[in-house]
Amino acid sequence: MKRVFLIVLDSFGIGEMPDAECYGDKGTNTLGSVSGSPFFHMPNMEKMGLFEIDGVNLKEKGNRHTATIARMKEASKGKDTTIGHWEIAGICSERPLPTYPQGFPAKVLAEFCKKTGRSVLCNKPYSGTEVIKDYGDEHLKTGDLIVYTSADSVFQIAAHESVVPVETLYEYCRMAREILQGEHGVGRVIARPFAGESGAFYRTAGRHDFSLTPPAVTMLDQLKENGLDVAAVGKIYDIFAGKSITEHVYTKGNEEGIEKTLDYFDKAFEGLCFINLVDYDMLYGHRNDVDGYAKALTYFDAKLPSILAKMQADDILMITADHGCDPGYTVSTDHSREYTPFLMYGKNITPENLGTRDTFADIGATVLDYFGIKPKFAGTSMLKD
Repeated sequence: MKRVFLIVLDSFGIGEMPDAECYGDKGTNTLGSVSGSPFFHMPNMEKMGLFEIDGVNLKEKGNRHTATIARMKEASKGKDTTIGHWEIAGICSERPLPTYPQGFPAKVLAEFCKKTGRSVLCNKPYSGTEVIKDYGDEHLKTGDLIVYTSADSVFQIAAHESVVPVETLYEYCRMAREILQGEHGVGRVIARPFAGESGAFYRTAGRHDFSLTPPAVTMLDQLKENGLDVAAVGKIYDIFAGKSITEHVYTKGNEEGIEKTLDYFDKAFEGLCFINLVDYDMLYGHRNDVDGYAKALTYFDAKLPSILAKMQADDILMITADHGCDPGYTVSTDHSREYTPFLMYGKNITPENLGTRDTFADIGATVLDYFGIKPKFAGTSMLKD
């Protein structure tokens, strides 16, 4: 029974790509920043080979490692969660998804207001916690929806649960998703429910992402077509709009995501378990919280022995990321254009250093190769190396 567990440490970049300056990210290095924290401790990832990867200069090179390792280069244009995950699964995006630093066009908002029957507030890039602080009172008075964006390709709708029930907010998001296609096809429409009183508003756990359907064939499609299981943990289901995912479970954070992953090791299935651990990005990278990011990585590293102990003879564990989000880069709180790590471990995997790969899609090709499937996308398997 063959199984692949693919874990994405959301935003765990390992250094700027050559074109980082074009994205305003010159000098970014997520791993470099968090490694300077006194709370950073990753001996298990070090043993697997994290510090031996090209461009990682935290310790002297030449140590033995237990995993096959590589530095992954993003071939797509962009640095978005959706773009990064899609490329891991085989889709190379030749142009970035649209962003709206000046807010959304009047035509888009007019159609949205007509469908929902509500007006909108804000309509500009904003911090999710600050936007409810600044617009929450007006929203309570008027019932107008708080619409905002970020540096990412997102259309976010915040509403107080006493004004707009969560299920109604989801319906508004579906309306926005229908509108935001083609030229204005943002990667994600995000529901951002909140609660609390004036001066003490807080976001609740009902966040939900409504993503674009992947525009081309992915490794998920090919796995399902061949009768294999595709299980998703965390926001993977939303990133791929549920396409070709056979079962899924949402999580409230990294700790639950790791526990759900451990549960899947105890299940009988054949195929892929695709996991996203989002806290690095959402809670720490975007908030310039170096120590918080370091603590979260240290927690994952401490859980690695439990994961490895559950691996069966034919299991493969892959660990990677989708982009960077350098918490030490105080110029910005946005994602950063960085290389990502790749570590592949299994009882039948011979440790190698595969240098720098040209595309994240090599990961999808490797997954398919393990199951004897030829990819229908541009990616090169790393198994044969």
